[in-house]
Amino acid sequence: MRYGSRGVCLISAVPSRGFKATTSQNDDDTLTVTFSGSDHRSVVTATIDPVAKASVRETSF
Repeated sequence: MRYGSRGVCLISAVPSRGFKATTSQNDDDTLTVTFSGSDHRSVVTATIDPVAKASVRETSF
């Protein structure tokens, strides 16, 4: 992901073996990349509003 003054953009999302990557972006300020496997999901959310930051949420099932 790359942060810019106008938004966040995806540079690359390469999943590990057994995972798939999906992205969603409803506006320029926030980008979400989800890596899903058979028993685990990682969600990375990057935003510039109000400041540039990223958060990761992990779920195992």
